[in-house]
Amino acid sequence: MSLNDSLASLRKIDINDLDLNNIGSWPAAAKVIAGFLAVVLVLALGYNFHLKDLQLNLERLQADESTLKQQFATKAFQAANLEAYREQMKEAEVSFGALLKQLPSDTEVPGLLEDITRIGLDSGLEFEEIKLLPEVTQPFYIELPIQIKVVGGYHDLATFASGVASQPRIVTLHNFELVPAEQGSTSKLRMNVLAKTYRYNDKGVKP
Repeated sequence: MSLNDSLASLRKIDINDLDLNNIGSWPAAAKVIAGFLAVVLVLALGYNFHLKDLQLNLERLQADESTLKQQFATKAFQAANLEAYREQMKEAEVSFGALLKQLPSDTEVPGLLEDITRIGLDSGLEFEEIKLLPEVTQPFYIELPIQIKVVGGYHDLATFASGVASQPRIVTLHNFELVPAEQGSTSKLRMNVLAKTYRYNDKGVKP
């Protein structure tokens, strides 16, 4: 069949006469066009799906690139500041060592009691009690509580508290309690206070 015959045959086709349930009865020209359209449709759908896959892959790669850039920037910053971090660690170790040196050893505790007693007497106070209480173990240090009971004037008690707190070794004061030493008189006060000094716990917490 020539091209002219095919075109003439197409002009005679009425679309309404074509039965979709019986494509085999269509004229040859209609079958060719239908086949061509089917191929074009399949190719278009396939191309569309392929483009969507490429788009998804592109978006994933862009997201990965952004994450990698951020990780690279973070690591570059850390590398640039590594030396500064090391210097800070050295300074922290020195500071920690200095603090540890302020913690008395077992053999220094009696001397610390003598210093506290001397400060109290120099402040004009009268000692009623000064005694060591049981140790309290913490993760990195051990508390050494000292119960103190003294009598004296208000300003003398303040001088004593300031003197104890300013010791070269770390001493903290807790649970202050002030009451008149004599009923009906406020010239002298009785002070109960819990002093705490500390020593380094090189064994950690025992289970």
